[in-house]
Amino acid sequence: MVNCSRVLLRKYGNFIDNLRLFTRGGSGGMGYPRLGGEGGKGGDVWVVAHNKMTLKQLKDKYPQKRFAAGEGANSRVSALKGSKGKDCEIPVPVGISITDENGKIIGELNKEKDRILVAEGGLGGKLLTNFLPLKGQKRVIHLDLKLIADIGLVGFPNAGKSSLLSKISHAKPAIADYAFTTLKPELGKIMYTDFQQISVADLPGLIEGAHMNKGMGHKFLKHIERTKQLLFVVDVSGFQLSSQTQYRTAFETILLLSKELELYREELQTKPALLAVNKMDLPDAQDKFHVLMNQLQNPKDFLHLFEKHMIPERTVEFQHIIPISAVTGEGIDELKNCIRKSLDEHTNQENDAYHKKQLLNLHISNTVSYSEPPSKNAVASPKIDIT
Repeated sequence: MVNCSRVLLRKYGNFIDNLRLFTRGGSGGMGYPRLGGEGGKGGDVWVVAHNKMTLKQLKDKYPQKRFAAGEGANSRVSALKGSKGKDCEIPVPVGISITDENGKIIGELNKEKDRILVAEGGLGGKLLTNFLPLKGQKRVIHLDLKLIADIGLVGFPNAGKSSLLSKISHAKPAIADYAFTTLKPELGKIMYTDFQQISVADLPGLIEGAHMNKGMGHKFLKHIERTKQLLFVVDVSGFQLSSQTQYRTAFETILLLSKELELYREELQTKPALLAVNKMDLPDAQDKFHVLMNQLQNPKDFLHLFEKHMIPERTVEFQHIIPISAVTGEGIDELKNCIRKSLDEHTNQENDAYHKKQLLNLHISNTVSYSEPPSKNAVASPKIDIT
């Protein structure tokens, strides 16, 4: 067990989801006072998203983690306007959030070729600067990777998330019979017969206290923020991390997962959610599933049995609850159909909301234009009676 844990920790060490970089824009070029020439502007530093890039590749390629743009050319007799310095581009993976040293968000890169200016080059020398160039901007930035996926799998260790991901997609995550098999996010795609694809992220297992950064804490929770919907995966028989920790039933597991999300960021609970009750191939699974369904349908009848700190402010309302077995394949097709249906419904709702907003803006625009007083040269329109 010890040896396996060391191997897994080394694997996790190869996965990087945040990086601190030093950036500096290029200095401007010297002006030419006698002829009024202007020096070239210093180059800028840009962060650019690439689909096949990882933060580990970036760190390996640039171990110093320092990025500086080129200097602007000096003004001279043969070229009074100096040329601009060479820009510097930092290649990063898609799904990066960029913040400055004070934690202020500079921007996000959510698709291929998205780019953000992080350090601007200095102006070249000109009359305004007494022909002296200005230095480029220096800035320490933090790159934070947050996966972008349609569905995020939420569950305690050993709930069977990795097995489920391998069953519904072409992903091949590590699977073993001990906690914390998944030590880095795994992405898979569900392929449908009409060629639609839905991306699913299996994220490192939560434990109680994750919101306080226990276990993998924030390494897990921050990735959930960038998924459209959540798929809770629970063991129908419940969960116990180790012999030193308390046993939790499937219902308690759902309460605790909801509480961890709530304590980390309340907005996570507003995401549409589905529930997959796994390991239905085990003995007595059907009886345990019926008990769980009764608890989920009448939660207020059972909440008084639990400690107050375990109970979330609002219980998650699941759009679909599907009993499955990631081992035998039971319920997998139904789960895939429910995922598709839920995402389609969510997309339709977003489109409806967008169209309503556009109509409202158009109505407001028309109301404003009609309420404006006519100009002196305007011709009065004849009144039309439509009654």
